[in-house]
Amino acid sequence: MSFIKSHFPYGMALLIGAVVFAAQSSSAIGPDDIQSYQAPAEPAGEKNNDQLFPQEPKGAINLRQALSLALMRNHSLRAFAWEIRAREANTLQAGLLPNPTASALIENAQGTDSYNDYNRAETTLSLSQLIELGGKRSKRAKVAKFETALAGWDYKTARIDTFAEVTKSFIDALTAQEQLALAKKLVQLAQKALNTATVRVAAGKAPPIDQTKAKVEFSISQIRLRKARARVTAAYKKLAELWGSARPVFEKVDGSLDVVETIPQVEQLVKLIGRNPEIARWDEQLDKYRAAVQLERAGQIPDLTLEGGVRQLRETQDTALVMGFSIPIQIFNRNQGALREARFNLTRAREQRQATISRIRSTLAQSYQELSSGNSAALALRDDVLPGAQLAFDTANVGYREGKFSFLEVLDAQRVLFEVKSEFINTLSAYHKAVADVERLIAGGINLSSMNGEK
Repeated sequence: MSFIKSHFPYGMALLIGAVVFAAQSSSAIGPDDIQSYQAPAEPAGEKNNDQLFPQEPKGAINLRQALSLALMRNHSLRAFAWEIRAREANTLQAGLLPNPTASALIENAQGTDSYNDYNRAETTLSLSQLIELGGKRSKRAKVAKFETALAGWDYKTARIDTFAEVTKSFIDALTAQEQLALAKKLVQLAQKALNTATVRVAAGKAPPIDQTKAKVEFSISQIRLRKARARVTAAYKKLAELWGSARPVFEKVDGSLDVVETIPQVEQLVKLIGRNPEIARWDEQLDKYRAAVQLERAGQIPDLTLEGGVRQLRETQDTALVMGFSIPIQIFNRNQGALREARFNLTRAREQRQATISRIRSTLAQSYQELSSGNSAALALRDDVLPGAQLAFDTANVGYREGKFSFLEVLDAQRVLFEVKSEFINTLSAYHKAVADVERLIAGGINLSSMNGEK
């Protein structure tokens, strides 16, 4: 039982710390091991295809199953997938030629005197075509193509967000589950202590107050047990909601928290933030704004409209061709405002890129502090505090049966032991969630072998 480095793709490999499944050793989830939702080429309308996706298992659920459910069924993630399809359609539309325009015109008819009928009417049928100059169509399609790529980055970001969120919710559920197991053990020990106190009081070896204290402690343990059950129910429900389930079908989560690994130096992790899609996207984001500048610059070139047709002169029964063109005279509007806006947007984007890098670097530093402190605390609790508390409880328990310690000392040792165990579970939970946070920020695993490119 251990924590794994879950391997998950976002273009480059993504490794996120996750709870290992029962009966499995620490291993990696490959890029093709967990399928994400991909929007089909055509919308399904109101039809619900959820039956085609993974179904929630009954009984125990492991992390891999939870991730599979969320990555296929999470509605927010699926919305991002459909946004990509919408952008692809917009790219198609942006590259289309403008349609020709057909027109019909009747002149010199239904007037006065000699023009009161159609005998002198002139009928003109024509076609006109807008010719976009300056490469507007290709530049417009280029901008749309970058917007499609950016929608893909949004999806990748949402995908690793969902991956990390499911991981942390799974950890919360596992934490609540282990706290429940601890609460059950506390009830058992409290019952055992009550039985021991009752026997000693009946034998006259202990005062009646010991039995009263034992009953109070037993009642408190039962209250804690009810609260622990409620927390498990809430954690299960929160986890199931991540794949759109109103109520969980599974009955327990399968995994273990009890592993603490060596963490690298923060300087090694800072070098990896470029893999984060929130940063990696900015190359194409800036390219999109540069393309927008080129598009608006092309907008300063007026478009040409060509027109041609045929005219029938009713009076002479003659037919003639009609030809012409039109072009805007750019006296007032030379698209100068839109061009300036595009340039300002490009400059703003450069600043936003640096702001994003600074924000992620700052968040990483904060998350690393939580990871480091959690790592130290978990090791201290596991190696020093917990063994000491266990020894104190065992000694007090044996000593009470032999009449060497008071029942109050036994209760105090028992309380300390279970507080330490509860704190150890919470510390492990915080540590593993900090691992998930850090790995989300660097879009990869924090284990040194993965950073060195080793498998």
